[in-house]
Amino acid sequence: MTISPEERDAVYKTIFSRRDVRREFTDTAIPDDVLERILLAAHHAPSVGFMQPWDFIVVKSATSKKKIKQGFLDAHAQSSELFEGERKNQYQALKLEGIEEAPLGICVTCDRSRTGSVVLGRTVKPEMDLFSAVCAVQNLWLAARAENVGVGWVSIVHDNVVRDTLNIPDNIDIIAYLCVGYVEQFQTTPDLERLGWLPRRDAKNAIHFETWPDDNPL
Repeated sequence: MTISPEERDAVYKTIFSRRDVRREFTDTAIPDDVLERILLAAHHAPSVGFMQPWDFIVVKSATSKKKIKQGFLDAHAQSSELFEGERKNQYQALKLEGIEEAPLGICVTCDRSRTGSVVLGRTVKPEMDLFSAVCAVQNLWLAARAENVGVGWVSIVHDNVVRDTLNIPDNIDIIAYLCVGYVEQFQTTPDLERLGWLPRRDAKNAIHFETWPDDNPL
């Protein structure tokens, strides 16, 4: 299958316009067929040994969202104590989730025992199944952006809160809790870049050839 120049450009446009959405969610429901396409794209992520270790829990319950939001608030308060001075003030002022604003949440998990204890491609790097599940998150995120649906990854919440709320067994790893929904607008630059938390690193400084570089950038 050959990708046309127009299709190629659409892929790059989707990648470069993807955003971690926190505050722009609307209450517009996501149609079932759109959600199915997004989850199908996630299910077609690359996976080590073709073990497909992921599962996706779609969360619409206001009660569940409230519990996860409280978990975020508790973890956010703990995390703020790790920063000092103006950095702490800046951290506390950031909007870092849209748990209750988003029409739905999606929890992505990883079953590390899905195809047995010995997995092709995981024999030397056992964490490859976790990386595979993260690839599913990326597929989901890009598919959502192609559908003009926003996604925000909530990492500031303890696993036990999500596990207890969604009845996830102890042997299943929690990879991501994602806020998903239509948005008023997609920002032209990422929030943390736009608000001065950190600048975008120049891509040329992340690209090296043959060996790890010396102290001089390309």
